[in-house]
Amino acid sequence: VVVVVFNLPLLKGSKIRTGCEMVIPMLFVFYASIASSVTGSCPAACICASDIVTCSNKNLSAVPGNYFEFVSRLDLSYNRITILSTDWSAGRLDKLGTLILNHNSIKHISPGTFRKAPNVKYLDLSSNTLSVLSASVFQDLKEMEVLLLFNNQITQINSGSFAGLQKLQRLYLSKNLLTQFPLELFIGKLRLSQLEFLDLSFNSLQEVPVQKIISLPARQQCGIYLHENPLTCDCTLYTMLTYWLKRQFHPVTDFKGDYKCFLPPHLDFPINLFSQTDDFMNCSSSTVNGSFYSSGVIYEVRIGNSLVVHCDSKITHAHSNFFWITPRKELLKTGDSNENLKVFPNGSLEFSNAQIKDTGIYICIVLNHRRNLNESIEVTVKVSNSTSDRSRPHETFNTAFTTLAACVASIILVLIYLYLTPCRCWCKTKKTPRKPNPGSARSSILSTTPSNDAQPERKASTAKRVVFLEPGTELQEGQNGKVKLLASDQVMTESILKNSKIKSDSDSVTSLFSDAPFIT
Repeated sequence: VVVVVFNLPLLKGSKIRTGCEMVIPMLFVFYASIASSVTGSCPAACICASDIVTCSNKNLSAVPGNYFEFVSRLDLSYNRITILSTDWSAGRLDKLGTLILNHNSIKHISPGTFRKAPNVKYLDLSSNTLSVLSASVFQDLKEMEVLLLFNNQITQINSGSFAGLQKLQRLYLSKNLLTQFPLELFIGKLRLSQLEFLDLSFNSLQEVPVQKIISLPARQQCGIYLHENPLTCDCTLYTMLTYWLKRQFHPVTDFKGDYKCFLPPHLDFPINLFSQTDDFMNCSSSTVNGSFYSSGVIYEVRIGNSLVVHCDSKITHAHSNFFWITPRKELLKTGDSNENLKVFPNGSLEFSNAQIKDTGIYICIVLNHRRNLNESIEVTVKVSNSTSDRSRPHETFNTAFTTLAACVASIILVLIYLYLTPCRCWCKTKKTPRKPNPGSARSSILSTTPSNDAQPERKASTAKRVVFLEPGTELQEGQNGKVKLLASDQVMTESILKNSKIKSDSDSVTSLFSDAPFIT
């Protein structure tokens, strides 16, 4: 406390007061003015240093409610706090930028808890017992940039839990019990456009929406950490992680040995994705190319059409320079145009009138001298008469299914042919067997139907007879290879053929064979 003493001139006729009588009232007024300008105090269990208040490891079961209003950093870590309610602070803390609450036992956060500290940019809630994040629990933290929620017991993130955090850049959700990828952070009306770091490692994710992830800008893809999850081995997942490795994204390069997956049906032990050969899952080229189409690595265009190829770089600084190298080794920089090619200020390359000669690999180079960063990106452009189907992930399945269906249809047709032939009807009239003439050729009637002894009544045949004549003895000279019938045998044969004409067509099939010739 600084005391200022003023020497006042004495007026004529006034009394002279002692020093104490003048100084004491002045000190009282000065102290009252200071007390009225400063609210709050330093809690007894805490240590205060200017605008920093630390109450770490003080065995507190509740948040002390009275602080200096100008506090900028508040540390309440390593205590026994279980609930954060709306009355955790007696007054508004508009200057509070860092709030640390890790290593407590917080299991519930009431809606509107952070309404009194709207300018917090760094919030640490790690190593607590949170299990569910209710909707709009952080909606009052419009300025927050970093949120730490790792090492909790979070199993569910309700829709809108992070709504309103439009300035959030880094979100740590590792070492929880999440089973679903929080896709709404990147896609939809509640997406966080500034989010470039999401740690989902050490969770219970078995599947991730690969096609949605690879459609995100590279600046967001390069900050998604998925290692140490029980992922299911999949061709699209393998393609995405291989692409990340090729682009040197930190989630893969820093934790390459921690990306494991389970290959059905062998789900007992995980497989390290990057320790296998490229074809260990027998992924079809269409599946791999489909992922590359979605990630902007392969483009297709028809002759004469226009195309814009983006230089999707993870370097997002405003002072970056873009260069393109064409398949003909031509160098184009921002603002340049060459025949039908033009480079935009954002690094995109435009094809105004695509031709076959434009097919090839284009390389985009990004340089940032201020941050001493650089990156090169390869893009394949295919120009053709017709654009083929770019996404055929089920091509292999469709081919196998078509082949299997054809085989089944063939088997069914064969079974129908073998077992579902027309029903045989038996002859209604009994036919007297003819005795062969011992003096001439032997004749017999052979039929596909049962014999007369087995079935006395049969229907007449379908009026179709086949007679085979074979010589029983050697041919005599002058026969010239022909068989001459005896007169009596010829009459018998004509009688058989004549009787067959008056039979009904509905009769069963009966064939007449002669296994012995008629020889003259």
